[in-house]
Amino acid sequence: MQTRKKYIFLTFLASWLLLFFFGGDQLRRFAFLSVRKAEARRNWPRWTDRSLLKSFADPEELQRDGDPSLLSPRERRAAWLSVHRSGRCRMETCFDFSRCERHGFKVFTYPQERGQPVSETYSKILSSIERSRYHTPNPEEACLFILSIDTLDRDHLSGQYVRDVDEKIRGFALWNGGRNHLIFNLYSGTWPGYTGELGFDIGQAMLARASSDTQSFRPGFDVSIPLFSKEHPQRGGDRGWLHQDSVPPKKKYLLVFKGKRYLTGIGSGTRNALHHIHNGKDIISLTTCKHGKDWEKHKDTRCDKDNVDYERFDYQELLHNSTFCIVPRGRRLGSFRFLEALQAACIPVLLSDGWELPFAEVIDWGRAAVVGSERLLLQIPSAVRCIHPERVLAFQQQTQFLWDAYFSSVDKIVHTTLEIIKDRLAPHRSRSRFLWNSLPGGLLVLPDFSTHLGDFPFYYLQHGRILPAPKFTAFIRVVSQAGSLSQPILRLIQAVSGSQYCAQIVVLWSCEKPPPPSGKWPQSSVPLTIVQGSRKLSQRFFPFEAIQTDAVLSLDEDTSLSTSEVDFAFLVWRSFPERIVGFPTQSHFWDPEQGRWGYTSKWTNELSIVLTAAAFYHRYYHSLFTEYLPAGLRELVDGLAACEDILMNVLVAAVTKLPPIKVTQRKQHKEGGTAGSRRFSQRQDCLNQLADWFGYMPLVSSRLRLDPVLFKDQVSVLRKKYPSLEKP
Repeated sequence: MQTRKKYIFLTFLASWLLLFFFGGDQLRRFAFLSVRKAEARRNWPRWTDRSLLKSFADPEELQRDGDPSLLSPRERRAAWLSVHRSGRCRMETCFDFSRCERHGFKVFTYPQERGQPVSETYSKILSSIERSRYHTPNPEEACLFILSIDTLDRDHLSGQYVRDVDEKIRGFALWNGGRNHLIFNLYSGTWPGYTGELGFDIGQAMLARASSDTQSFRPGFDVSIPLFSKEHPQRGGDRGWLHQDSVPPKKKYLLVFKGKRYLTGIGSGTRNALHHIHNGKDIISLTTCKHGKDWEKHKDTRCDKDNVDYERFDYQELLHNSTFCIVPRGRRLGSFRFLEALQAACIPVLLSDGWELPFAEVIDWGRAAVVGSERLLLQIPSAVRCIHPERVLAFQQQTQFLWDAYFSSVDKIVHTTLEIIKDRLAPHRSRSRFLWNSLPGGLLVLPDFSTHLGDFPFYYLQHGRILPAPKFTAFIRVVSQAGSLSQPILRLIQAVSGSQYCAQIVVLWSCEKPPPPSGKWPQSSVPLTIVQGSRKLSQRFFPFEAIQTDAVLSLDEDTSLSTSEVDFAFLVWRSFPERIVGFPTQSHFWDPEQGRWGYTSKWTNELSIVLTAAAFYHRYYHSLFTEYLPAGLRELVDGLAACEDILMNVLVAAVTKLPPIKVTQRKQHKEGGTAGSRRFSQRQDCLNQLADWFGYMPLVSSRLRLDPVLFKDQVSVLRKKYPSLEKP
C-alpha cells in the first residue's frame, strides 16, 4: 500500500515537472500578455488632466467596429507608399528654390485642355489662383505650378473621377517629376478602407488635401485644407453668426450632434456610440440610419427610434442654440460640419483621431476647438462642462475670427494655402503664429513690409505702445497742368508745415510738365521732397520710400485746411491708427429699385467713406493697396475717375471691419468742378464693381463725428484748445 502511494506521488510530481519545463514558457507569455492588455485598457486614456477626465467608457464597446473588411495597418501603409513614393520629401529636398529667386513667388496654372472635365469646385480653385496677385501666365516666371486636371475627387466610384491621370501628367513638359507642383485633393480612396490612395503617382509634388492623417502627412511640405462643399462661395462668403466683440446669449443646449450613423464600415464605431451621451436636455445627440441604398439590410434595433427622433430637431436651429458641436469623423477624417460649426460660433468638439487639422501649421486650434479622442467619447460631456464661461467666450470669438479670416470662401482657403507655402521660402521673413492667430489675420499682414509688430496699425496694445509716434508725413498730390504753383497749394503747404506734429512734406508731382525749381517752393520748417509721378490714380497709394512716418496725411492740391484742423485730426488718428480719419465724407446705400449699390455726396448723418483729399491713415495701407490687391483692381481704379479713394476705404473697411472717423471741419467740402453727372456715375460704377470683386460690400456706416472739447460751447475762447476751428 505504501509503495503504491509512493508511485502515485512520483507520477504526479513528474507530470508537474514536465508541464513546467515544456509548457511553462507559454503560460508565462500568456500571463504577461494578459497583464499588458489589462494595463493597456487601463492606460489608454492618456489625457493631461486625469482628475478632470475620469474613465466612464467601456473599452470593449468603444473599440468594437465589427467590420472584417477594414484594411490592416500593413495594407494601409502599402497603399500610402503607392501614392507617396517620395515619402521623405521636404522643401529642402523636393522643391527647387531657385525658380522663386528671380521673379518671386509666382503661380502658373496649366491651360485647360479641350474636352477635359472640371468640377465646379475645382473651377473655383483655379479661378481663385488666377485672380490672386501671385498668378502669372508665363511658366518661365513661375515658382509653383497647378495642374488643370481635376484631382479633387479620387474615389474611383465617383462620377467626377478623372482616369489615366498618370499618363496625362507624364506628357506635361513642365511636370519634372512633380517638383514645384501643388495638387489639390478633397476626397481620396474608396469603399471600404477610404485610404489616402489617389490613383496616380504624385512624385515630388506637394499635396493640399482635406482629411489628411498625421501618419501620411508630410509636415512642412504638404498643406492640410478643410473639406468644403461645392456650394461654398467663391469669394466674400457669409459672415459668422457671432458679431465681433459681442457677448453671445446663453445657449439652450450645451452639446449637440445631428448626422448620419454608419451601420457598417470605417467611421461607424464612433458614430454608433454617440447615443450614450444623449440626455434629451442640454445634450442632444441624434443620428439616422438612412444612409446608402441598402441601409435597411443592416439596420439594428435602434434604427427606427433614431430615425423618428432625428426628424424632431432642425439642424440649423441646433447650431444656433448650442455652445459646443460634436464633429466626429465620417468615412474620412474630415467633415463638412467642421466649417458649419465654425461659422455658427458653435465650438467644435473634434472626434477624429489622427486628423491633421486644417492649416495647423499656422493656426492654433487649441484656442478655438476642443480636440477630443474617439476612445474617450463618454468623457466629453464632463470635460466641456468644466470649461469656464470666459474661456467659452474666448473660444467662440476665435471661431468667428478664423472663419472670416481663412475659411469663409474658396478664395480665402486657396490664398491661405499659397501664403503658407510662400512663408516656407523665406522663414526669416515669415509671419509668426501670433500674426496668423490675431486680428486681422495672416492674409492681411505682409511680411515683406515688416515682421515687427510695432510697424503695423493693429498691434499697438499688444506691442506695449499706447500710441503711434507723434509725427506725420503730409503727402500732397499735384495734377494741375499749369506747371506753376497755385495759391491754394502754397497756402496748404504753409498750414501743414505749421503743425507741431508734421515731420516732412512729400509732393507727388503727377503733371506732364516738370516741377518748379526748388527756389520757387515756399520756405517751410520741415523737409519738402518732390517725387516725380505719373497720371495713374493708383500711384497715389504707392509705398514710396520717401514716406518715413507711420502716419500719412493725404491731401489734394486744392484742399483748404488750417493748422488747428490738422493738429486735431492727427490727435484723433493717434487714438485710432487702424482707421481712416479725415474731413470730407460720403456714404453708400442699397438701392432696391435699381438692385445695386448707390453712392451719395449729400450731407447726411451717416458716413462710410472719408475722401483721401484730406485724411489721415497708416502708411501700411499703401503697401496693402499696391502689393495685396491684384493688378486688375488697380487697373480698374486707373480707368475710372476718382475711384482710388473709394477703393482705399473699401480696403481698410475689409481689413478692420470698422467705419472711418469724421472730424470737425470749418468749411463743408464739396467735390470740385469736375464733379458732374459723369464723375458721379463713374464713382457709383466703381463702388458696384468693387462690391462684386470682394463678393460683398465691405464698407461700414457710422454716425460718429469727433469734435474738440467745448467745441462751439458758449464759454470763453481762452478755455478752448482749437478756437480757430469755430471761425467761419
